[in-house]
Amino acid sequence: MSSFGQKLAECRKEKGLSQSELAKRITTHYSIIGKYERNEVKPTIDVVKKLADNLETTVGYLLGETQDANLLKDPDMMRRFNEVNKLPENDKNCVFSMMDAYLAKHKMQELLK
Repeated sequence: MSSFGQKLAECRKEKGLSQSELAKRITTHYSIIGKYERNEVKPTIDVVKKLADNLETTVGYLLGETQDANLLKDPDMMRRFNEVNKLPENDKNCVFSMMDAYLAKHKMQELLK
């Protein structure tokens, strides 16, 4: 699993930004970006949010909660998850069961190809 620093460097390079350019965007010094990327210093959650916003990824990706840099960047998906989150627990479980069944069906179809 990649560290925070590795993911930060990967995202920065994918955007074609130097450490200096990213530092300017979040109003810090380029040496701090280097320290983050080498895992010498841990940023505050506010800084992680700024980094994620500027790199067009998610805090969850940078922190290792997901392996997909674009997960939940889709506004329609986020709207749906927010709506599901408002449901009573029994209804949430029903939605999750339906999702699990569909995903299992999809995986089975992929295996049979």
